[in-house]
Amino acid sequence: MAQSSQHSSEDEKLKRDVKETGQQISQAVSDTVGNAAGMAADKAREAQESVNEVAGNMRSAVDSSLKNQPIATLAIAAGVGFLLGALWKS
Repeated sequence: MAQSSQHSSEDEKLKRDVKETGQQISQAVSDTVGNAAGMAADKAREAQESVNEVAGNMRSAVDSSLKNQPIATLAIAAGVGFLLGALWKS
């Protein structure tokens, strides 16, 4: 009987240890995923800011080009449109 009680106690201890280890692993995974998601959101925000900056710069360049060389700007726009149309068709 004493041996059976000892095995039962060891089994309970083992169950508690496994449960605690599982909880620690779950918490570690949750923390890692949370950190990765935060980093991804930061990178996405940085990328969006960069895209906005480039778009603003491009708009300024196009506006300046339209004021200084309207015919050349129109020709470039027509060429780009033609290329995009040819790529779309193929």
